[in-house]
Amino acid sequence: MWFKNLVVYRLNQWNETAASLAEKLSRRALQPCSGLDVQSRGWVSSKGDQEPIVHVQGSQLLIALGVEKKLLPATVINQFTKARAAEIEDHQGYKPGRKQMKEIKEAVIDDLLPRAFAIRRKTAVWIDPDNRFLVIDAAGTTKADEVVEFLHKTLEGVSLSFIKTQLSPSIAMTAWLMGGEAPVNFTIDQDCELRGRGDAAATVRYVRHALDDDEVRKHIQSGKEATRLGLTWHERISFVLHENLQLKRIAPLDIIKEQAKADARDDQFDSDFALMTGELQRLLPAVIDALGGEVGDSR
Repeated sequence: MWFKNLVVYRLNQWNETAASLAEKLSRRALQPCSGLDVQSRGWVSSKGDQEPIVHVQGSQLLIALGVEKKLLPATVINQFTKARAAEIEDHQGYKPGRKQMKEIKEAVIDDLLPRAFAIRRKTAVWIDPDNRFLVIDAAGTTKADEVVEFLHKTLEGVSLSFIKTQLSPSIAMTAWLMGGEAPVNFTIDQDCELRGRGDAAATVRYVRHALDDDEVRKHIQSGKEATRLGLTWHERISFVLHENLQLKRIAPLDIIKEQAKADARDDQFDSDFALMTGELQRLLPAVIDALGGEVGDSR
């Protein structure tokens, strides 16, 4: 159950135990959409149905926000709206106007919603109180913001912030490419994006391409900066670092896969979670250190 993408927050204030967290999340557990509800949000088990709402392994906690949403395609709404408008036209002798069409459409939606299919998704959240990390498995900030917003509604007193490093990821990645060398224990892979300055600036993307040639350096010399860069850490994990400090396309490499086989327990989920958290507890500080350390960190 490795996270594929990491949106990382600093836990500025966290007073919950596993038991208190479970009790508070249970009060806001996901409920099915009812009646005219289009969407419902609430906490679910990250592991599966009938499992605890908080997955605990040592001091590490895993939770998940569930979202249930009704499927009501616009094409279906329009089809029923046109059919009902035609019936009304036959009855009243003239076509419905704009205001009446709006009312017809709203009535159609009200009729269809209770019968609409619902789909569910969940977003996993890893909480590391020891190192003061909260990590969301999300490819973008929209889902991460959704989780943070609901977390604040659920827990009083929790305080989160994005991590800010001494060097911006973009400046650091550009320097690594220009110098042809990554920080200690990191290697540069074959994927990157370079973008010029300004709204209409050109963007160059390299995929499975050697990044230590003159062509890349010429783009940088012309004013382009790296906005994302593929890296490997300790020959154990590959990922793509983005300019906003998000880590995407997380992939454990062969050495970890072999370790996972050797450490396999009866419960694969628990084994994967233990291995993932152990590795990421080392990777995240290494990335922060490679970017000059965290602004305001006095530890």
